[in-house]
Amino acid sequence: MEQSNGPIMQPLRAASADPGFVPGLTGATDEPRDAVRDDVPDEATELVGADASDASEDEAEDQPEDEAGAAPADGPVFEAADRRGRIVADAEGVRLSYDDEACEFRWDELAAVESEKGRFGKRFTVTVHTPDRRWYPIDLLAPDRGRIAAWETELDAVLDAYFDDEAP
Repeated sequence: MEQSNGPIMQPLRAASADPGFVPGLTGATDEPRDAVRDDVPDEATELVGADASDASEDEAEDQPEDEAGAAPADGPVFEAADRRGRIVADAEGVRLSYDDEACEFRWDELAAVESEKGRFGKRFTVTVHTPDRRWYPIDLLAPDRGRIAAWETELDAVLDAYFDDEAP
């Protein structure tokens, strides 16, 4: 039988070793992931266990373009997407989404919108700049190089129609 010559140390139980030690956090075994809680409103529980992107696409197909009941705005619309990202620019503004992240900008919130195509590949980058010197880039992979030229032309038409370059 072996004996230890050093002091007997109790195992460390702290937030760095066990996140359950932090008050207010619950462990993974407390409640199953698919369980529906009673204190959550019904609207929030509708998408539990379902892929939110699939559900939002299905809802978008079922609903008209403009939810307010008015006819959609006339004018150019730019829309480009790949398997992970999406850019939409229309009369309302510019909307960027990448995986689960999304942001929306009205035209009066923008300082500049620039586009760039990759030198050798099929990458198309759109960067949205705000007046407070923040920028939001998004990269899309085009199906072919010809599609990048079409995207640039469509985006330029939308920017010419809706973006006001002049400072107030």
